Amino acid sequence: MAGGNFMHRVISYVVNELVVDRLANSPAFQRFAVRTSKKMEDISSMAAKKREELAEQMKEISKNIEVGCICLS
Repeated sequence: MAGGNFMHRVISYVVNELVVDRLANSPAFQRFAVRTSKKMEDISSMAAKKREELAEQMKEISKNIEVGCICLS
C-alpha cells in the first residue's frame, strides 16, 4: 500500500512540474494571466470605490436621522 502512495506522489510531482513548466512558457497562458490579473484589480478598485460611496451615504442617513430625532424632541 505504501509503495502505491509513493508512486502516486512521484507521478503527481512529475506531472505538476511538466504542467507548471508548460504554462509558464505559454504565451497564451501568460496573456490569460495578465488579463485576469487586470480584471481582478479593476473589480477590487470598483469595490473599494463603492464601499466608500456607501459609507458616505450611511453618514448622510445617520445625520438625517439625528436631525429628525432632535426636531421631534
